[in-house]
Amino acid sequence: MTLSFTRRGAGVPLILLHGIGSARQAWDPVLDRLAERFDVIAVDLPGFGESPELPSHVEPRPDAIAAAVAAFLDSQGIATPHVAGNSLGGWVALELAATRPLRSLALLSPAGLWHGRTPLYNRISLRTTRWLAKRFTAPACRLVRYRAGRIAVLGQTHGQPSLITAAYARTAVRAMAGGPGFDATMKATGSRRYRAGPPIDAPVTVTFGSRDRLLLPRQSRHLNELPPGTRVAELPGCGHVPMADDPAAVAALIVAATEQCRV
Repeated sequence: MTLSFTRRGAGVPLILLHGIGSARQAWDPVLDRLAERFDVIAVDLPGFGESPELPSHVEPRPDAIAAAVAAFLDSQGIATPHVAGNSLGGWVALELAATRPLRSLALLSPAGLWHGRTPLYNRISLRTTRWLAKRFTAPACRLVRYRAGRIAVLGQTHGQPSLITAAYARTAVRAMAGGPGFDATMKATGSRRYRAGPPIDAPVTVTFGSRDRLLLPRQSRHLNELPPGTRVAELPGCGHVPMADDPAAVAALIVAATEQCRV
């Protein structure tokens, strides 16, 4: 299927995958830094941003989303990229790695690392954020012009919302409000978790922001399904969507993850 994307830079391909209720613009704060070293491609996942939803007969499970990303890579002639994924994008990156060779994976607050179904706290948090974004899009976009407004609107997902630009905040609100694939994707992931499949040969780096208020440590950060040798890194002061909290640190972490590549 056709996925919308932003492409910048030159070098080895680096694919950026966003989270649920987000869009490729979530990566904008780190795009230029990464484009100095890589052929960077930030993708709108199916049903989010400007990408169409999966066909009606296809349930948008993470593995099905990964298959759509794989087809997109094939259409672009990309064989073995680096991949960085945030939240749902991290889960999708792991599913993608089970089906094709990758150079490296950087997982930023990846979803799916819970025991059993998605924790109730996560589901309530995301659905509440979605409900508010859809019903109060215009007021929220006006509110984020102010520092206190950005804290109120983005405090659940970002660690330092007062430092985020108003333009970025408005884009985040509209992405959460507008993604037509949100409800189906929430339903498809609600009773699932990431389960390790075929061995992943690519080096894996995982990190959670110290201010991630969505994926709580005791509920959503179980690393036992990740490959042996997974590197665990830190993002101090960052929230669940860390790219705008500390662009320099996030870019440096992704670069360090790619340097673990054995290809």
